[in-house]
Amino acid sequence: MVNLDWNNLGFEYVKTDFRFVAHYKDGTWSSGDLIEDNQIALHEASPALHYGQQCFEGLKAYRWKDGSINLFRPEENAKRLQESCHRLFMPPVPVDLFLHACTQVVKANAKWVGPYGSGATFYLRPLVLGVGKGLGLRPAPEYMFVVFGSPVGSYFQGGMRPANFIVSEFDRAAPKGTGAVKVGGNYAASLLPGKLAKEQGFSDCVYLDPATHTKIEEVGGANFFAISKKEVFVTPASPSILPSITRRSLVYLAKENLGLEVVEGDVFIDALKDYSEAGVCGTAAVIVPVGGISYQGHLHVFNQEKAGPITQKLYETLVGMQLGDLRAPQGWITRVV
Repeated sequence: MVNLDWNNLGFEYVKTDFRFVAHYKDGTWSSGDLIEDNQIALHEASPALHYGQQCFEGLKAYRWKDGSINLFRPEENAKRLQESCHRLFMPPVPVDLFLHACTQVVKANAKWVGPYGSGATFYLRPLVLGVGKGLGLRPAPEYMFVVFGSPVGSYFQGGMRPANFIVSEFDRAAPKGTGAVKVGGNYAASLLPGKLAKEQGFSDCVYLDPATHTKIEEVGGANFFAISKKEVFVTPASPSILPSITRRSLVYLAKENLGLEVVEGDVFIDALKDYSEAGVCGTAAVIVPVGGISYQGHLHVFNQEKAGPITQKLYETLVGMQLGDLRAPQGWITRVV
């Protein structure tokens, strides 16, 4: 294992030893190879650079107490990447190739996977790029599939400490646009609203639905959930929301493990008083409790001191399964080494 301050890692890029690259040409994906070079050479006219024909994923490898390294629900990431590819008119990466690439990268970089109990994980970033000569607005002639990894800590500083957010005047995605797929353009458009939120002292911003601006959709780069005062787990449902694997897992755990009623539907911004807890979730963030949400000059406070009891229990259950301390549902864990 490499010598890092494992207990105090941020969410920043760290160069590791190997990454995986495969190419699509003449209708077929290559088998791919591990390489050491972390620089990608692209033709200057590649559609990924000019027209945003690219998409990506994010998932983590975890070291368990027994020393093994495991992935959490990687098949779901593979399927979501395929959906993103379809939406951008790119050849989907086969699930088997996706899983092979991820496991090979983890195995080759095993010394970069943080020790059990440190809070550090190994974050994998698969991406698909449209490459080759393509000056006009048309699909790329060739494609590249890359998977690299980096040891990371918490995405939001403070981990499970409550964070405050502010409702943005900007839209994250257009109705019937690309909000439900993981493409770079969605995130590029969030940089300015995120910067403005941080300048006002908030962790990030809350995006409302683009059609009516009355319903919560996402929070920064993460999904939103809330716990009603009747202890109902509520999370927004919209065709503009990225279907988070973490959110999907929490829906299952809330219902099956905690015995809560689950509602996927509208979460109106003017009805925050109906909820006793709230949180944001995603692969990078895991779960971050929402301390408060600022809307039209008023900060609605949930809990500024600590996570609510249900949010805390969901976090402990999810992380316990990811780290092998609790038994996960069948098919959720893929052992690598």
